[in-house]
Amino acid sequence: MNLLQLSEVTLYVEEHIGSFHTRRLDSLRKLKLEQILKRKNPYLFRAKNVSSIELVKGLLDAHLSSQEETIFGEFLEGLAIYVCSQVYGGKKSSAEGIDLEFEKDNTLYIVAIKSGPNWGNSSQVKRMLDNFKKAQRILRSSGAKAHIVSVNGCCYGRDSQPDKGDYQKYCGQVFWHFISGNEDSYVDIIEPLGRQARRRNDEFADAYEDILRQFTRSFIVDFCLEDGKIDWQKLVRLNSAKSLD
Repeated sequence: MNLLQLSEVTLYVEEHIGSFHTRRLDSLRKLKLEQILKRKNPYLFRAKNVSSIELVKGLLDAHLSSQEETIFGEFLEGLAIYVCSQVYGGKKSSAEGIDLEFEKDNTLYIVAIKSGPNWGNSSQVKRMLDNFKKAQRILRSSGAKAHIVSVNGCCYGRDSQPDKGDYQKYCGQVFWHFISGNEDSYVDIIEPLGRQARRRNDEFADAYEDILRQFTRSFIVDFCLEDGKIDWQKLVRLNSAKSLD
């Protein structure tokens, strides 16, 4: 075991956090209005009696929230693997559905990393369990001698009952301590995340306002009546009419 060098973690974050901001901006700029209109529930918006501006902004915000969770989750996964590699020699796993492998105290840990504790439904949890069992079989057949423990690691949140029987679930401070050997690493990593945030967020905000204006103008032209009210029937047809192809 090596001591975690926070200066090295800070350098990693500063070198890689830019990709999160770049990807979220790219996701925004590549977005098409019709694309998100086809994915969201028009009946819900009708029931809420939203205006065209509220509808477009709601669609845009929902899309971005989902995209940001995914993109930032991938960043956190990479950070966790990096931290563990510095302390325990952890590495990205080649096993399906397993993100991290490392040994400590004569135990081989296989870890599926998620952003937060409420990440999946019962089917997704079952798939994770199947991946754990498959990875354990492969490791044993390849000659692994150490005791193997499966772990669902969550980068934030809490879980008061970590022992799930077939696997352990470590969240927030417990997870970062587990992979770093440092009880305070979960708070130490928060500061470098904000180093580029102001400049990047200003750039993103400018692009967001441009896209919102463009989408609102297009929506009013294509999906509003002459009096400015939304043509809900036309919107539903775009979203739900059977294909003519």
